[in-house]
Parts: sequence; structure tokens; C-alpha cells
Amino acid sequence: MSFQQGLSGLGAAASALDVIGNNVANSSTVGFKGARANFSDVYAASLGIVGASQIGIGVGVSAIQQQFTQGNLTTTNNPLDLALNGGGFFRMSNAGAITYTRNGQFHLDKEGYIINDQNLRLTGYPAGVNGLISPSNPIELQLSASQIAPRATSDSLSGNLTAVINLDSREVVPALSPFNYNNPDTYNFSTALNVFDTLGVAHNLTTYYVLNTPTAPDGGEWTVYATLDGANPQQLPGNLIFDTAGALSAASAQKVLPAWSLTTGAVTPWSPGTLDFTGSTQYGSESSVDRLTQGGYTAGSLVGIGVGKDGVVQGRYSNGQTRNMGQIVLATFADPNGLLNLGNNQWNPTSVSGPELVGAPASGSRGVVQSAAVEDSNVDLTRQLVDMITAQRNYQANAQTIKTQDQIMQTLVNLR
Repeated sequence: MSFQQGLSGLGAAASALDVIGNNVANSSTVGFKGARANFSDVYAASLGIVGASQIGIGVGVSAIQQQFTQGNLTTTNNPLDLALNGGGFFRMSNAGAITYTRNGQFHLDKEGYIINDQNLRLTGYPAGVNGLISPSNPIELQLSASQIAPRATSDSLSGNLTAVINLDSREVVPALSPFNYNNPDTYNFSTALNVFDTLGVAHNLTTYYVLNTPTAPDGGEWTVYATLDGANPQQLPGNLIFDTAGALSAASAQKVLPAWSLTTGAVTPWSPGTLDFTGSTQYGSESSVDRLTQGGYTAGSLVGIGVGKDGVVQGRYSNGQTRNMGQIVLATFADPNGLLNLGNNQWNPTSVSGPELVGAPASGSRGVVQSAAVEDSNVDLTRQLVDMITAQRNYQANAQTIKTQDQIMQTLVNLR
């Protein structure tokens, strides 16, 4: 026996205690990945000595290996707290220098960039003016607080107005005529919907329905009138025609709305487009509205931000609209254990880890993003405390071998 084995054992046990201590210290660090010390035996290189005669000279630390297992997720009240459930790393930029992290505690700086506590900027795919995501080289994500422009109801992007209604087949032709929108006795039913002009000004579009033929035996025929902002009543060309089963004739479903002269808002004249009655019915029940839709809206200010599982950052606006503002990307590596730990929960790739493989969340082996949550440290405190006891016993045992060797040496010295 020599001091060599005991000394190496003390060093190995001390290293194990260092790793355990670091794990325990970071048990509450968001995104932290625990490590373990791996050991290997040590033999002296010698010629002519067969295996049965070899005596080891101690132990060495072969690697300090991080454990990239999933941590528990804890919910928060910050929508920009992002947890990764699955593989991958957030990709951070420091003036173009890229690092990687699992810590998703983010917030906005004064310029609208999504940053962490070290002022590193989160990267992702940009979104165009229309909100379409453009997968390309990731950039630093910057969210704009600007208003979104209004969209007119007649805009080609907004689609037609739709009205799915039921007109009561039990109704009779009004006793009074001609139609007067100020006199309810001259029409059978009416409904209203807000529409928007090219400047985002809201206008009230009211439609009125007048039964002009009895509903039996050949179905019913209804004349439709419309007013904008309670004025300028217009009859829409062609009547709504129903068959005896209460179904609307497809040929009569589309109604082109007239061009009204406006006193406020868009340049006159302006028309909110086409009113589509497809799906409307004439049944023996109260006249009612099943659905009224239109695609226009007024200008809107940013009131909130959300992040989807696919990493798409979406803005919510005061006009009820949402718009994509970008998409977070995740990076994966062939061997995550080969990453270089930089501290502050940041890693750098090495020749061992391989280069980054960038893509959207939930693609390939990449996990999904959970908003308003963080990934806890994956350190198991119970396991660490048990390992600490074991490492302490190992240290004591190795110290005992040194003490025993010292006693043997002292015995030799005392021989006369």
C-alpha cells in the first residue's frame, strides 16, 4: 500500500462533493441542468506484468457530465416566461455572438427586444407586415408597439359580409306599404351590424326584410332593404327566394350593397361590399340571426402578448385582432454533453457537440414552448443528499487508508 491510492481517492471524493455542492446550490436555478462526476481506475504502465499481477494506483475523474433531463414546469404570471418541454435550447444573441440556454425568463427592453437578465436577445424568425412568418436566418426578435392599420369591410382581404338568418314562414305581408324604415309596421324583421370604412370608422349597417308574397304553397319571397348609419335606405337588387322546404335559392343568396355617401370617414362614395345570405332559412319559428360576420376593423393598439406552443409570438390589439410578430427558434445538437458551460445558464457549441441545428419548436426532436411557465432545475435534492453522504464516507475511507499507511511507515521507522 502507498499514499498514492489514498490521495487519488481523496481528490476524487472531493471532486464528487464539489459537483454535488454545485448541484445543491443551483437546485432553484431556472433551467439549470445537474451534473455528476464519473470516475475511472488508474494503472501504472509497465512492461512484462500480466493482468493478474497488476495493482492499481488509484482513481481519477474521467468526466464531469451534465444531465440534460427534463425539469418540472412551474407556471407564472409573465407571458414571456417560456418553458421548454422537450429537447432544444433557446438561441440568444449578444451583438451577434450566439449562445444557448434553457432558462426562459424573458422580458422586453425599451426597444422592444425580448431579452434575459443578462440583456442577451432572443432570436427567431421575423414576421411580415401581414403577420406571415418567414423561415430564414434567425434574427433578434423585436416586437413593435405600433398600431395596426384599419381594414375596410370591403377590403379584398376581409371577405364578404355574411348573414345567416331565419325568416319566420308564419309571417304575413305587412298591411302598410310602401316600406319606411322608421315605421316597423312596414317590414317584418330587421338586424344590424357594424362595418368599417377605409379609415377604420365604424358605421351601422341595418337590413330590413319585407315579405311580399305569401309563403305557401310555393315558398316565400322577401325584399331586402338596407340603411347605413340610419339613413339613405336602399333596396338590394333581387329578392330572397325560399322553396317549400325553407331552403334559400342559391341564385338569390348574393346581394351587392350600394355605394353610400358618407359624411365622416372614408372618401365618398363607399360600399361595404357584398352581403351573402347563403345558409339562411325560412322555417316556422321566430325570425332570428344565427350568424353575422364581416372582416373589417378599426385601428388597434397593442394590449398584450402571447406565445404559442409552436413559438409564434402573437400580439393582441384593442380592436380585437391578433397578429403574428415573430417565431422563436430552438437549436439542437448531436451531443449536448459536448457543450461548453459558460455560466449564467449559457452554453457554447464545441467540436464535440457538433454545430447547431435550428428549427421551429415542435419540429424534429425539438420540444414545445409553454408560455407563462419556467423549467425548474432538474436537480433531485433527495438524491443529491444521499450522494453527499456516500461521497463523505468515501473521503473518510480514503483518509483512513492514508492514516493506515502512515502507521505502517512509523512501524518501519521504529525497527531497531
